[in-house]
Amino acid sequence: MIYELRRYTMRPGRRDELIELFEREFVEPQEAAGMRVTGTFRDPDAPDTFPWVRAFPDMPARRAALESFYGGPVWRANGDAANATMSDSDDVLLLRALTEPPSWERPPAGDSEPPSSLYVATMYHVTDGFAAFFSREVAPALAEAGVEPVACFESEHAENTFPRLPVRSGVQVFVWFARFDKAEDEREVELPMLTSRLTAAPERLRLRPTARSAMR
Repeated sequence: MIYELRRYTMRPGRRDELIELFEREFVEPQEAAGMRVTGTFRDPDAPDTFPWVRAFPDMPARRAALESFYGGPVWRANGDAANATMSDSDDVLLLRALTEPPSWERPPAGDSEPPSSLYVATMYHVTDGFAAFFSREVAPALAEAGVEPVACFESEHAENTFPRLPVRSGVQVFVWFARFDKAEDEREVELPMLTSRLTAAPERLRLRPTARSAMR
């Protein structure tokens, strides 16, 4: 599966406006076009951002799904309102799933009660062969500490065949997600074996699922 990890920069104070519009108008039409809206989140450390994740069976399916949705009536009717809430929508990583993220039944439209869970997405900038190293040395240490990864991804370097929506190029990353039942359960694990393996400082995103997120 191909995934996009999308992080929008919002105009100040307009994140919840976009989330309400997104969950009311955009979830089912995107999925009808052939993609899966996997997770939608609030970042408590960055209130003027909207991180979310969507998935596609493969790159040809991605192009077809995006052409269908962004050329269709729902985006024509609501796209200007969505774009008006954002100052930037180009922070997008194209990823390939190594292990698929968990998914629950999505609450119906109109549900406004978010779950109590917290996801933490950790992003490593890496070189070739990191996925095997992570599986062999890092994942067992995390599991022993009770922070077992629930999904892992690495950069997908295929050509972006829908250039209307840019993706970040020239980066090689490995991203893993942990899930905690409650925000107060969150904890970090010291991983000294990573020191010589990373090409930049890790990035860590704390993600609270929105009311209709399939990652709950």
